[in-house]
Amino acid sequence: MNNSSQPYSPGGFQFIPPAIKAIILINIAVFLLQMTPYGEAISSIGALWPIGSGNFRLWQPVTYMFLHGGGTHLFFNMFALWMFGAEIENHWGTRQFNIYYFVCGIGAAALNLLMTSGDPYPTVGASGAIYGVLLAFGMMFPDRYIFLYFLFPLKAKYFIAGYALIEFFSGLGSRAMGSGSNIAHFAHLGGMLIGFIYITIKRNEWSISGVLQKFRSSGKKRSGPQLYKKQKPAEPASEAEIDAILDKISAHGYTSLTESERQTLLKASRK
Repeated sequence: MNNSSQPYSPGGFQFIPPAIKAIILINIAVFLLQMTPYGEAISSIGALWPIGSGNFRLWQPVTYMFLHGGGTHLFFNMFALWMFGAEIENHWGTRQFNIYYFVCGIGAAALNLLMTSGDPYPTVGASGAIYGVLLAFGMMFPDRYIFLYFLFPLKAKYFIAGYALIEFFSGLGSRAMGSGSNIAHFAHLGGMLIGFIYITIKRNEWSISGVLQKFRSSGKKRSGPQLYKKQKPAEPASEAEIDAILDKISAHGYTSLTESERQTLLKASRK
């Protein structure tokens, strides 16, 4: 995950980035299948049924995200996905966005199953995953203004916090009244909770990797006191080398010696 303020997307900022485009197209395709004579069977098999209902299947925490209860439900979910998710995907990259989206969706399903164990009704919709995307937008761009009802400006962090509180109390209210609500409040909360945990872990990884990177870079050029490394003593010159140097002096004089030969002769004379 890229925590930079610059877009991660290699092609620059994309109006509808790849992951969001694919998710929207798949959701539309599945919704059209729901309109066919096979729609009831598809919804029955793919919806998220409570574990105690006898209809729960292992694939449902994934497949329920691609089913919707009507055209309005589908439209607003996909609109919110694009509105809040496009900038997230452009910053994080398609792979990380895909991982985050499905982690939030599956996490939302897990909390919903936990809180609706005695209910007889299934859950459908991408809302749990999209609430996770909404939470990510609030954490990544907390001071960005969102126009509530297209009129009232509100900072993203307050907008998201308000939505979380509404979902929490609405969920408690529906449980106290014996459910009866067709809105999966705990799925929404589950998506936000898992999203918060996921981003918090990732930010810790960014911090740790940043510290390690600085440590490695600082290790390349260290300043300050260094440990003294004892140099290995040079091996003494052999008699043959000394004789060759003396012969050179006899033939051409002392000035013909190189600096290395002079040092060798000096060390030999000290011994």
